Formats: sequence, structure tokens, C-alpha cells
Amino acid sequence: MELRVTESTEDELSIEIGGEDHTFMNVLKSALLEHDDVSAATYDVNPEQSGGQTEPILTIKTEGDVEPLNALEEAAADIRTKTSALREAFDAAA
Repeated sequence: MELRVTESTEDELSIEIGGEDHTFMNVLKSALLEHDDVSAATYDVNPEQSGGQTEPILTIKTEGDVEPLNALEEAAADIRTKTSALREAFDAAA
């Protein structure tokens, strides 16, 4: 997975996430939107409307004192926790 910041301000971050598709991007977007300080989380994967861009670009907007990069870090940790719990439940059921 390759990451490239395309825009960054105090309360907004746009980051290109190479090698991912809708499956991962939807999980990440949903995890971000679970946080109260995230006012918006969207992604775009539309080469025709994006000037030839083929990798998804995630945009995060935050409120308050939370920086978008910190919100992304927390969302990634939440995903890791949930997938570990799923793996443990699966292993226990097998």
C-alpha cells in the first residue's frame, strides 16, 4: 500500500491510497465516520472525472482539536482491533 498526501490543512486531509479498491476504502471510511470529531470522510475512485486518477483518494474533515491524520490513525487501529477479534472468533469456531 502506497500513501501520498495530496492536500493537508489543520482540519482536512486528502490522501491517495495506492493499490486499494472499494472494499478497503468503504471499511476505512466507515471506521472514520464512527469518530465524533470526524465531520466528513469520503473517497473518490473515478478516473474519468478526476483527470486520469486511478488510485482512490480519501478525504477526511475533522472538527475541534483533532487533526485528520490522528483521526486516520485511530480509525486504522479500530479496524485492526475488529479484524483481530473476527479472526479469534473464527479460530475458536473452527
